[in-house]
Amino acid sequence: MAQWGQLGFQDGASPMMEQLIFFHDHALLVLLLITTLVGYLTASFMLSSLTSRYILEQQTIETIWTILPAIILVFLALPSLRLLYLLDEVGMSCLLTIKATGNQWYWGYEYSDFKGMEFDSYMLPEDTLEAGQYRLLEVDRRMVVPTKTDVRMLITSNDVIHSWAVPSLGVKVDAIPGRLNQTSFMATNEGVFYGQCSEICGTNHSFMPITIEAINVDDFSQWVMLTTQED
Repeated sequence: MAQWGQLGFQDGASPMMEQLIFFHDHALLVLLLITTLVGYLTASFMLSSLTSRYILEQQTIETIWTILPAIILVFLALPSLRLLYLLDEVGMSCLLTIKATGNQWYWGYEYSDFKGMEFDSYMLPEDTLEAGQYRLLEVDRRMVVPTKTDVRMLITSNDVIHSWAVPSLGVKVDAIPGRLNQTSFMATNEGVFYGQCSEICGTNHSFMPITIEAINVDDFSQWVMLTTQED
């Protein structure tokens, strides 16, 4: 999760989030080179009293500074389009399907592959938090997923527009009433990943966190058995 004073992204916990961080670094490097070049030329022209009619009246330089930005945009657009298509693609290899339903102001989860396995996830009040739990982020029932497994998320809402977002997994999908949106992710390592509703949805918009716990497949199987017995 994000820490105080952190300027960059959270550590990527899925392949897609790692790719997004790589693209961000790539775009930032290009921006740095452009800023350096433009800054150098601006300072050079401002501090130099010399003039040249070949620079003031020259078709070649105008052609260069028209074509060069277009080439730079191509180097930015191609990896960006690739990521957009990958983010939108939900493959057939998903082994687990979970439906997340937004409500004012909590999330409901339904594991479609297991009969009758559904529960609601409410934020824990501040006076019930234990040591190591985070205010406004911890819930009474976490969404549990297995690691290194493709998970399909079906996301909708029962009332107003919400947004199911988990930054460390690179996932952000709007929950719209009457519409079923889908996305997928794969947690590459075990851990607890936090998110929040990212669409202003009313008075308690800030109090409907998302908490995902990624565990290994064997522990997930045991968790499923215990949860189905309790329900």
